[in-house]
Amino acid sequence: MPAIRLLNQHVRVPTLILGLVEFLILAASIYGAARIVFWWDFSEAYLYVGPLMPRALTFATVLILSMLAMGLYQPNLREGYPGVLLRVSVSYVIGIIGLAVIFYVYPGISFGRGIMGAAVFISYLGIAISRAIFLRTVDSRLPRRRVLVLGAGQRAAAFSRLRRKSDTRGFEVVGFVHITGESDEVDPDRIIHLDCPLIDKCRELEIDEIVVAVNDRRKNFPLYELLDCKLHGIDVLDALSFFERESGKIMLQLLNPGWLIFSDGFRRGAARAYMERAFDVTMSLIILAFTWPLMIITAAAILIESGWGAPILYRQIRVGANGKPFALLKFRSMRTDAERDGARWASQNDSRVTRVGAIIRKFRIDELPQIYNILRGDMSFVGPRPERPEFVAQLSAEIPYYGERHRVKPGLAGWAQLRYPYGSSVNDAAEKLQYDLYYVKNHSLLLDLLILLQTAEVVLFGKGAR
Repeated sequence: MPAIRLLNQHVRVPTLILGLVEFLILAASIYGAARIVFWWDFSEAYLYVGPLMPRALTFATVLILSMLAMGLYQPNLREGYPGVLLRVSVSYVIGIIGLAVIFYVYPGISFGRGIMGAAVFISYLGIAISRAIFLRTVDSRLPRRRVLVLGAGQRAAAFSRLRRKSDTRGFEVVGFVHITGESDEVDPDRIIHLDCPLIDKCRELEIDEIVVAVNDRRKNFPLYELLDCKLHGIDVLDALSFFERESGKIMLQLLNPGWLIFSDGFRRGAARAYMERAFDVTMSLIILAFTWPLMIITAAAILIESGWGAPILYRQIRVGANGKPFALLKFRSMRTDAERDGARWASQNDSRVTRVGAIIRKFRIDELPQIYNILRGDMSFVGPRPERPEFVAQLSAEIPYYGERHRVKPGLAGWAQLRYPYGSSVNDAAEKLQYDLYYVKNHSLLLDLLILLQTAEVVLFGKGAR
């Protein structure tokens, strides 16, 4: 089933349907719980609890956001059913804590421990059943879009990277059409040599979508045959747009300036800038209100381990929006002489990391002082990871389009940090740049909220920390 574009983001229809179904399950569980608790007279639920609708919507919204934060609506989720249930369980723990905070602030919308307990049991059972049905249906029964790739050369070879089952969820590559004069670089068994018009071959193979991956469109490009397919209802798009939609990144090996110029996205404006700034300040103050005790404990732990004369904070020059440098603040997680031999990337099990540093890096606590950078306007809450000038100079020389990631402010959280582990090489930087470019192109308030929610999974499970 295809993806739709919702508020500038690609959302797969099965995932959207799953979210709606589970929202209804969560909301209905409040009514079911009330009927169990007030089994003798359901009308008394209104007298003792109050209107159920706002309480059901609150319960469902908080739990859906918790599940979203745990990555349960990622289109490329690879866990099996036991892993999914583990994520659902963690989501419920987070959601119940969130509900407790909401009920403390707004006690008028609470609904009592009896209904809460029954609603949690009913909804968890309903979610477990819906997930079992979804996993079986999406992976084996739902019809997938049949995709025909026009071209079998270098650009088409990028499809060979889609090795995992989760990478091709929702579509199936039927074959690659050979283009005269183009050197084939894909599996010969999957190459199609046309012996009839392209539209007839598409009808024969029941093609839903054609992806154009031709190396040189100036030679032997079947323009009018593609137009014929388009007018007969077959979707046609270029390889870059296809990978952007399916993988959430912009593939560097396919990228060219023309695509950047004529594609949608990269929108900026005064309204967007004001909204982004308001969002940054609001989120920074909220996070600061909840984490200041943790920051004090962290500072004390650093002092106890390193001595009262050692610095607590670490200041480091990073590159910000439009290449402007700024001083980034972090809790010091390495020895004070960590860079006596010059700047270098952190590595796995880095010997320079202190014992306290290993803990605060694992759970991203060392990043909390960057709230000051956000309030100052050096950073946003969401954006590409800020890099050091030494690394930026090196990477800009070796990786094309690397400077484009500085079109927006760097962020405390980011799309690349979610989708790719910590990088410590030029190749890692190139991979992460593909996600950074996707964010720069498609960034919106909705995407920022999604990234922040899913960052909770990274923090809780310590993903990618070094």
